[in-house]
Amino acid sequence: MTVSARDAAAATPADRDRYVDLLRVASLATVVLGHWLMAAVSGDGMGNLLALVPPLQGLTWLLQVMPVFFFVGGFSHALSYRSLERRAGGRPVYADFLRARLRRLLRPTLVFVLLWAALALAVQLTGHGGGRLTGAALRMVTQPLWFIGIYLAMVALTPPLLKLHGRHGWAVFAALAGAAALVDVLRFALGVPYAQFLNFAFVWLAVHQLGFLRADGRITRPAVLAAAGAAGAVLLVACGPYPLSMVGMPGEKVSNMAPPTLALLCHGAWLVGAVQLLARPAAGLLARPRVWQGVVAANGIAMTAFLWHLTAMFGVYAAQLALGIALPEPATAGWWAQVPVRILLAAALTALLVRCLRRFEAPAARAASGAAVVARRGGGPPAAAGITLCLLGILGLSTTGLGGLLEGHSAVLIALPVTAPAAIGMVLAGAFLVERSGSARRVRLRG
Repeated sequence: MTVSARDAAAATPADRDRYVDLLRVASLATVVLGHWLMAAVSGDGMGNLLALVPPLQGLTWLLQVMPVFFFVGGFSHALSYRSLERRAGGRPVYADFLRARLRRLLRPTLVFVLLWAALALAVQLTGHGGGRLTGAALRMVTQPLWFIGIYLAMVALTPPLLKLHGRHGWAVFAALAGAAALVDVLRFALGVPYAQFLNFAFVWLAVHQLGFLRADGRITRPAVLAAAGAAGAVLLVACGPYPLSMVGMPGEKVSNMAPPTLALLCHGAWLVGAVQLLARPAAGLLARPRVWQGVVAANGIAMTAFLWHLTAMFGVYAAQLALGIALPEPATAGWWAQVPVRILLAAALTALLVRCLRRFEAPAARAASGAAVVARRGGGPPAAAGITLCLLGILGLSTTGLGGLLEGHSAVLIALPVTAPAAIGMVLAGAFLVERSGSARRVRLRG
């Protein structure tokens, strides 16, 4: 049994921070729109609009809002873990927390991975995997999964970092930011190999830590945070080895995203400060029942829409080619004229996919009311092993794509080669371990 958006909205506790739910939806929606705008398919293949029109890269300072999603995650994880601790009666709650937080994330992700793996295998078995659009789709459709892998790491590290936050507050954020700066020194000034990959942890954990600070009401001067972050990002891009774009560009020697850099952390800080400044004006809007019901409904499908939005985009391009509609050269007047139509069609196809697949994201009635499964004693190690396998598998799949399944195509994940079948196996095994770490007892948790 699932709960309708209207019932969930009506049951919202009076003390719930509705703005955080709005930020979660808005950040994912902005990422989806950005991906649809950046994709530049022509008769010659797949390109990136920002690489073709470099002045547009400045827009990434507004459209690269993934830091907001991790910030919101930190806030929600802090509330959930503390709530679970209060209700657990002194029992270890690590496995409980992992299982409760990951169920709604992993189910739609597993469905996406398995359906696309089956489609990729069928395409390659029938010899149709060599087309330009098909090859681009198989290569790119899993790329957005990187953020889910990183998010899993944030969940796994929440308990120890939340304890450090309780003792040291802002000092933990400062330490993580300092570590990110040191990694960039090792990378750019000293040329230490592989050091840059440490910033997948330090940068995103620092942004996640800002969510803890918000949960405790300790971001009291958001304007200062925004100004300091913006000034730092501008200075680093103007004077350092950092590119203007806050997303990765094809052929770039340095990316602010993969691995993340100190410039991206500064960008995240200014975004967090900026959205905090908008919290009070948004509160009045979110108090309106219809607006809040819309936010609740959007939150219920946000992950499914994110997972399938690139599928919808490639579907629109495939239909355009099948119907013989010309694909103008990207960034020309004809190409821009088609953009609004393509986006509307991609949105409609995404909505159709969501309608078919949303049940895998929708929580059961007990989960929607705040109930979470409590793990049996000793479930912590299997849960930790499971989430580790899941994040490595998902990150590996985002790197390899689904092309070359039959040829054993591999890609490098940090320093180790990984194939798509191996990555899928890790995700399935990890999900099984996380699921098996719990028992039937339930408690209530917030967030």
